[in-house]
Amino acid sequence: MFQHLLPTAVSSPSAANNRGVLSAAANGLDGFIVQHGGDLDRVFGRSGIDPEHLLHPTLSLPLTNYCKVLEEAARQTGCDNFGLRYGQQFQPKALGLLGYIGLCSPTLEDALINFAEAFPFHQHSTLIELVDQGECYRFDYQVRHGAIHERRQDAELTMGMAMNLVRHVLGPQWAPRQVAFEHARPQDWHEHRDAFHADVQFAQGCNSLLIPKRDVTGHVMPGNDPILLMLIKDAIRQLGDSGSEANMLDRARQTILANLHLGEPALEAVAHDLGLSEWTLQRKLRDLGLSFSQLVDQIRRETALAHLKQQHLSVTQLASLLGYSETSAFSRAFKRWFGTSPRQWRSAATTPAQRV
Repeated sequence: MFQHLLPTAVSSPSAANNRGVLSAAANGLDGFIVQHGGDLDRVFGRSGIDPEHLLHPTLSLPLTNYCKVLEEAARQTGCDNFGLRYGQQFQPKALGLLGYIGLCSPTLEDALINFAEAFPFHQHSTLIELVDQGECYRFDYQVRHGAIHERRQDAELTMGMAMNLVRHVLGPQWAPRQVAFEHARPQDWHEHRDAFHADVQFAQGCNSLLIPKRDVTGHVMPGNDPILLMLIKDAIRQLGDSGSEANMLDRARQTILANLHLGEPALEAVAHDLGLSEWTLQRKLRDLGLSFSQLVDQIRRETALAHLKQQHLSVTQLASLLGYSETSAFSRAFKRWFGTSPRQWRSAATTPAQRV
């Protein structure tokens, strides 16, 4: 049938032009937050999300804000498995164009293929693979955005979305052979096993569903429509046509982040990795309202906060990880960013009411 299908990652020029994630991915999020006792203004405000965007399913939300709103919703509602529960009730048609690409496909097998093929137009900076493993297809998903460190809720939501596409045809009791998540096992992990009716592994290399081929071959999609499918494919490709500047910026961020631990990032080295001249990279960044030093500063600021929250690195180790030759240089930069030292920020952050 096919061997290794759709290894589409952020480096694919045709798949990464969408600057974020289509807001259809947050369909019903406001009501779900309220249902779980959350404060909408607080959740959206802290996440930098404009609720008006959620009314327009083809508008693009920044992926950083999208992942953040799910994490913030989990914190605000006190529901540690927020993404899992949100994903359980998220039906394919609620995903807008991406969902209908699956629903209009001729067979369930085609639906999975088309869903994976279209996903990069729906969401950028993301790995999507449908891998033929003989008896099974493995559906892999992983956010690969350099600034996104907290993404558990998004992973559990997306695995639920993919599962519900299959259950749309095979019924609510269908179960994948195995489910894997890249994050550590949460406290209420039994809820994951009950949701998927399957063995769930944590701390794995990638988020994935293992789907037996015998379950998906030969099953006709009840709403299959070849003409509508063609129109939807064209529409979602057009949505991805937003230019290559955002793709360049994202690749530059990831290059800088991957090499920070080696020391102060050099414009020449980053430009070389991107296949650009120094002048061209500077011009492209300037067109986006950034200088190279501002981009490096921004990445260091975001990464510092993410690691300080996790408590597992000392300030000295973090300074080295961010490419500073001396801890004092990192401390001065941190005070410039937040008006306090890294140690003071970490101490205050242990008390929720004092968190910056």
